[in-house]
Amino acid sequence: MTPIDTPRVLIVGAGLAAQYAALRLAPHPVLMISPEPLGSGASSAWAQGGVAAAMDPADSAEAHARDTVRAGAGTVDAQVARTVTAEARAHILDLTGLGTPFDRTAEGGYVLSREAAHSFARVVRVRGDQAGAEIMQALTVQVRAAPHVQVLEGVMATGLVIEDGRVRGIEAARCAQGLTQSVALRGAAVLLAGGGSGGLYALTTNPPRIRGQVLGMAARAGAVIADAEFVQFHPTAIAGGLDPAPLATEALRGEGAVLIDREGARFMPAVHPDAELAPRDIVARAVFAQTQAGMAPALDTRSALGARLLTEFPAVAAACQALGIDPVTQPIPVAAAAHYHMGGIATDEAGASTLPGLWACGEVASTGLHGANRLASNGLLEALVYGRRAADAIAQGLVAGDAQPVSLPDLAPVPDPDPALVARLRQAMTEGAGVIRNAAGLRHTLDTIASVEEAQPDCAALLNMTATATLIAAAALAREESRGAHFRADHPEARATGERSFFTLAQALEIRAKARKEPA
Repeated sequence: MTPIDTPRVLIVGAGLAAQYAALRLAPHPVLMISPEPLGSGASSAWAQGGVAAAMDPADSAEAHARDTVRAGAGTVDAQVARTVTAEARAHILDLTGLGTPFDRTAEGGYVLSREAAHSFARVVRVRGDQAGAEIMQALTVQVRAAPHVQVLEGVMATGLVIEDGRVRGIEAARCAQGLTQSVALRGAAVLLAGGGSGGLYALTTNPPRIRGQVLGMAARAGAVIADAEFVQFHPTAIAGGLDPAPLATEALRGEGAVLIDREGARFMPAVHPDAELAPRDIVARAVFAQTQAGMAPALDTRSALGARLLTEFPAVAAACQALGIDPVTQPIPVAAAAHYHMGGIATDEAGASTLPGLWACGEVASTGLHGANRLASNGLLEALVYGRRAADAIAQGLVAGDAQPVSLPDLAPVPDPDPALVARLRQAMTEGAGVIRNAAGLRHTLDTIASVEEAQPDCAALLNMTATATLIAAAALAREESRGAHFRADHPEARATGERSFFTLAQALEIRAKARKEPA
């Protein structure tokens, strides 16, 4: 099929990082690729906590950076932490100017919440737990009105177009009524901002389509992937059998909610001095251990919030109502669920990947900010900082001009990823590459991933998922220590010094092939 050429910058994704970058690129023409209607289906819209930023005069960017480094368990790039936290305040003010209705005090200041591993209340929020949704709504209004931005909805990227060693575009398919064949779109530059990988797990808080496909297509093209083994599990997903699981934001614990077992006893004070506000990996493992022991862990908001939860945290209240839980009179059952991928496409300080012509920002990227254990609410901050940086870097190589709208031709249908294979992949990741890992489980997971690939070898969408799953499990097998969110039961101690991991898919496949040959 004849490629479609456009002078537009191609942005894959429609979440916070993608929309922020698209607006920043004005007046250069932009084409955004979004599988869902703009403003929905992105993890950003589901983010409850908010954006971490030192907005209180008594706080500082330096303290925010120190907390980031400490939470990251030895693998945060300290220079990245300093520069990102230094920019945080400016981005809050920018979003305010774009119409984001952040919670304000009577004196006009920002209402700030304290979340896990922060030494200060510095999470800027909207209507308690509506930050992601409200920020996205404000940006979507701006993007819809921006004359330089075209959005192709119901379209997903399935691969990258590489010519003469440089990324020139993407392979795009329709996906609104099932997958179609892909067509090559060649543009001025490619920015990947397509979310994380949490949906590769059977228990996740991520939107249904967020299953590592964008990271996977970059890996299949040869991009270096950093810190793939570090998957953050949120300790308080609401355990009610829904897929994905609703989230009970960490801000509830910041307000004084406590974790209890089925006997009503708190278990976190015995685990860590900060109890419920310990780093996420510690709380997640404690909740997981309670679940495994049949102790039915739950989040008790009754004393700390009571009926205030219903109005101050409407997303949590709605999720509880849907599951028949009354949080005013009942504890909320919780479980540890895959939530955020600290790993991703390795980028430099400007968001450039190791492939010429390809940039990445948001959760799909790995900048060095999060290390082994992301500090709460630093995810949206990173999306803002690197969305802007990547846009500025791309713009330096562009010549301003107009562009005609892009339209895709009629494309023949192709098989979707087999749901049974996807379910098998997700279950294998939860069982073998989940909260607690060991060599035998990771080898079994790698074998299952390979078997899933072999069962549907011509499905690019599935191969993108299995590429990311392979990288996560292979990097986890290679890291024979426990650090941050990566916990190995067979290697429970951390090495003396922490180092980031960097793998290509080819290297991960070598680890997978070797693991499949080893005896069970």
